Amino acid sequence: MKCYSSLKSKKVRDLNCKIVRRKGRVYVINKKNPKMKARQG
Repeated sequence: MKCYSSLKSKKVRDLNCKIVRRKGRVYVINKKNPKMKARQG
């Protein structure tokens, strides 16, 4: 999983990407394509 300072551009890579907040961190998750996972901070 990659870390990024901003996830806005990562969300638009795929239609199935969702932004989720867990434990104070922001994640991009994608059930169809798990390669798209990303984390902020």
